[in-house]
Amino acid sequence: DAPKKEHINVVFIGHVDAGKSTIGGQIMYLTGMVDKRTLEKYEREAKEKNRETWYLSWALDTNQEERDKGKTVEVGRAYFETDKKHFTILDAPGHKSFVPNMIGGASQADLAVLVISARKGEFETGFEKGGQTREHAMLAKTAGVKHLIVLVNKMDDPTVNWSLERYEECKEKLVPFLKKVGFNPKKDVHFMPCSGLTGANLKEPANMCSWYIGLPFIPHLDSLPNFNRSSDGPVRLPIVDKYKDMGTVILGKLESGSISKAQQLVMMPNRHVVEVLSLLSDDVETDDAEPGENLKLRLKGIEEEEILPGFILCNAENLCHSGRTFDAQIVIIEHKSIICPGYNAVLHIHTCIEEVQITALICLVDKKTGEKSKTRPRFVKQDQVCIARLRTAGTICLETFKDFPQMGRFTLRDEGKTIAIGKVLKLVAERD
Repeated sequence: DAPKKEHINVVFIGHVDAGKSTIGGQIMYLTGMVDKRTLEKYEREAKEKNRETWYLSWALDTNQEERDKGKTVEVGRAYFETDKKHFTILDAPGHKSFVPNMIGGASQADLAVLVISARKGEFETGFEKGGQTREHAMLAKTAGVKHLIVLVNKMDDPTVNWSLERYEECKEKLVPFLKKVGFNPKKDVHFMPCSGLTGANLKEPANMCSWYIGLPFIPHLDSLPNFNRSSDGPVRLPIVDKYKDMGTVILGKLESGSISKAQQLVMMPNRHVVEVLSLLSDDVETDDAEPGENLKLRLKGIEEEEILPGFILCNAENLCHSGRTFDAQIVIIEHKSIICPGYNAVLHIHTCIEEVQITALICLVDKKTGEKSKTRPRFVKQDQVCIARLRTAGTICLETFKDFPQMGRFTLRDEGKTIAIGKVLKLVAERD
């Protein structure tokens, strides 16, 4: 029995036409997950609908409506394997109205691949205020993606022609921004040129590109150090979705701990005791699961309608925290006016989405020194960092960022924009 390959979730992010799905499809083909015939079928269908270059994205997109629009809507799921690792592709959409879906994808990802287009004008569009490149990179960082690969795509385009100059220009514009969101460009970020359409530099080195000396994309993924996760930690499985199928089935990524068949677990925050009847990891039946795996669990002892996305499966000896009030450090990323106590927004934390109110501003934090203001601010505005008290409409599961980063970081959204990113500092007991 070969040892289990390490499971890694990779999310493709970037502006709507940067070519994420094309690259995803190309990778599926190059790793033998879809064959040439299937790919050619997609290519033909795409041509008939005047969407020639969209064909690879068809390997990821399943529903007709998406294909007709030529946009990827739900977070698509597909997997591929390298020699040492098993990757699940979470294909996150790039359209403005789809960012909430992107958040769900990012919250389960270990590794993000930011696809940018080197084509004249396209890089700029994706990057200006309002383009998605910035917002996606920020969401990935908040969601806890530690490692970022930037694929500078469309290098084969006539306006680019594998130009080192253009490649460096895209790089120079991105680096300061990636620094600002908290990536360390020297340590956590790796740039590489490629062509999603021809497949150049995805698996084999690109012969038109003698100046690039690193590994191509797929070999680079295989060479990444292990993403350390604790299988002996407490069980934490945030629920992404649920449905009825001969009982209750839940979907989610195991963030910590290990789960085996017939194990008894507790569904938080409602404290239902459940038993695991069967486990599927990436749709393959298994007896036990390690952190990082994408699971479908069939459960006994709970009805499907008693579960909401954002609930968390835990072991009885070590339940996660739940509550409504918490103190957090937040950074206001984009908001035109000032934010005062009483401000309402939508909280996205792990797989949970809940209405939230900022009930009090506790202090401002100096971005350079980390010093806290002695007095309570009356308001906060864009680019400021503050500590605030937040209260959700209903009870949610959460942990402090210090104890459990994946369950202690969040974004605040309002009117379809990410306005702040934050981390939970402490949970506040309810006063009845």
